Amino acid sequence: MKFIHTADIHLDSPLTGLSTYPDAPVEMLRTATRDAFSNLITEAIEQQVDFMVIAGDLYDGTWKDHNTGIYFSKEMGHLKKAGIPVYLLFGNHDAESEMTKKLQLPDNVFCFDTRKPTTFRLENLKVAIHGHSFKEKETTENLVTGYPKPVQGMFNIGVLHTALEGNSAHANYAPCSLDELHAKGYDYWALGHVHDYQIWKSVSTVVFPGNLQGRHICETGPRGAVLVAADECGIQEINRIFVDVLRWNSLEVDVTQCKKLSEVVSTIGKALEIFVENSSSNIPSAVRITVTGKTSAHGDLFGLESQLRAEVLALAASIGGTERLWIEKVKVGTSEVDDGEAIKARADALSDLQDILLAAESDQDFIKNLRDELLGLVNKAPLELQTSVPYFNAIRSGDLLELIREVRPGLVSYLVKAE
Repeated sequence: MKFIHTADIHLDSPLTGLSTYPDAPVEMLRTATRDAFSNLITEAIEQQVDFMVIAGDLYDGTWKDHNTGIYFSKEMGHLKKAGIPVYLLFGNHDAESEMTKKLQLPDNVFCFDTRKPTTFRLENLKVAIHGHSFKEKETTENLVTGYPKPVQGMFNIGVLHTALEGNSAHANYAPCSLDELHAKGYDYWALGHVHDYQIWKSVSTVVFPGNLQGRHICETGPRGAVLVAADECGIQEINRIFVDVLRWNSLEVDVTQCKKLSEVVSTIGKALEIFVENSSSNIPSAVRITVTGKTSAHGDLFGLESQLRAEVLALAASIGGTERLWIEKVKVGTSEVDDGEAIKARADALSDLQDILLAAESDQDFIKNLRDELLGLVNKAPLELQTSVPYFNAIRSGDLLELIREVRPGLVSYLVKAE
């Protein structure tokens, strides 16, 4: 028998931060989670799987557009015609959703109970599927302890939405350990909640399939589900299925040898050409570029991320075309070659400015006045900037030391270039 294990679909997940980029492929990003899920449904039908398991977070929190639920029901109808049942567990986001509570699903969709563990027995396949849905978003108790013993003579699958141990980047919902999962004696644990693919093979095979579609730059690389094949001897194969329609990537470019902005742009262009040539997929890429290195061009780059991005966008359009390559952001992570000693030796206005900026790092009155000035700008900034400018939170809290330390070498280097 074969089944697909998927999780963290987040249908119609709202996008944030995109309005600051007028060139963003908004339509592609807006429909990406649906398109990826439709790809998965097509794959399930073509592979003639026996069933599908969804391990939580089908929906995306309090998102109330019932068209999302109607779309899901339509896709489930395709599986029903193909004779494929679906076993759906509600995760933390589903527990918040209006659709989870109100929407009537097709009769080939079987939902795990929110009050206690549920077991579905597929007698013809000799499979038992156990799961316990979230009733509340803040489900922080260990649910595994209540799961039933494996059904003898059957292939036992446990479905669970959990942070598992060691995943500090994710909210600690339904926490448990690998040892506890193995101790249940199930053949396979179909997990959800962690958005990166992970697998452990021991007494049980434990799998996070990752989410179907990366939604932002923190979810890079190929995304999809897993296809599991098993027989009376146990699991025979586990293969990843990639169904994403837009792929996020991070590209670091060392510009140590560059002396001016034009050379930096040229170096980025060469790196993008190599990136496109080495791409094994025709899936469109959203790329964040970070330029690094101790470079003489550091002064040219100070405060010019927008201009640099515009230059890189033009390059990307010529290299990959706007339909295949989109530059999400260009970040400047360079530093000045000079450590400040050369400026200090000049004993002129620039060296005085450098001394003032150094002293500012420990001048509490200056930091307070600077925060008061900047707060006026922060409070008037549009919502998109509130979430996309990393220093806004630091300004609100008054922790400006990192900002001052970053500005000092860049500003001095810029003024040396201007001079």
